[in-house]
Amino acid sequence: MNLISNIWNHPKTSVAGLLIAVASVAATLSQQGVSLGKAGTGTVVSLIGALATALLGLLAKDPEAASQPLGKPASQQAKLGAWAMIALLLPLPWMQGCTVQGVAQDIVNWTPALQSAVATVDSTGALLAPADAPVFFAATVGFDMASNLLVAQAKAYLANPSAGILAQLQTGVVTLQQQVNTATLQAVHIVNPASQQHSIAAIQGVGTIVSAILALVASISSKAAVAKMSAQTGVKLAAVEPYLDRSLSAQIVAAHYNEPVELARAQVAQAERMQIQAGF
Repeated sequence: MNLISNIWNHPKTSVAGLLIAVASVAATLSQQGVSLGKAGTGTVVSLIGALATALLGLLAKDPEAASQPLGKPASQQAKLGAWAMIALLLPLPWMQGCTVQGVAQDIVNWTPALQSAVATVDSTGALLAPADAPVFFAATVGFDMASNLLVAQAKAYLANPSAGILAQLQTGVVTLQQQVNTATLQAVHIVNPASQQHSIAAIQGVGTIVSAILALVASISSKAAVAKMSAQTGVKLAAVEPYLDRSLSAQIVAAHYNEPVELARAQVAQAERMQIQAGF
């Protein structure tokens, strides 16, 4: 009876809890490759998850909040809004049922930031102690070629989203990701504290963007293709994770998508977890 009475006395909170549960289950099913069939350009699971988060967002902005008196009701509304935000943080690009064209465009949209980050790496040597610059240059020597190839592959896939070009894109993003991970581990051995800080920050700028592109590429790839991609990774994300500044990654993602840093921080954390679970 207490359960029924709680639902009756707090209907909005109960509905919010149900929607959060639906969104969470949909996210889990999508991660496991369960689709329950097609729904337009996405899947039934992604549609259910999107509807749950959309309804939760509307519920959190219920017009009744404006007419509520100060005190407990307002506090309950604030808590509801907070839970709504948590649930809205759950979906990532592969959970939203985006079209292949939309994901391809998102990948291409990241390429100017990638080129800028690589340019920053190229100029970072001037900030390092003379003895550290050669180590840094040796660690990052392949960034320019690999990033230029990835940009070309992304644009080619947007123009012609074929399986052959997607395979090239999968290889290209994993290649650059491995170079970034390897360079990070090499930069850790730079003894000068200032040089080490500059080096890792510059490399992470590239790595954050590559991680975002990797997540997008994985979202339009089959489970077999993702498994093949992860099998090509010798230096795993877990190995470099202790050296990453998540605040920096969140700032880069927030600036790109023009969103709050708090939202970007949660997205970055979830993307890392998913990539580690996938074997990257």
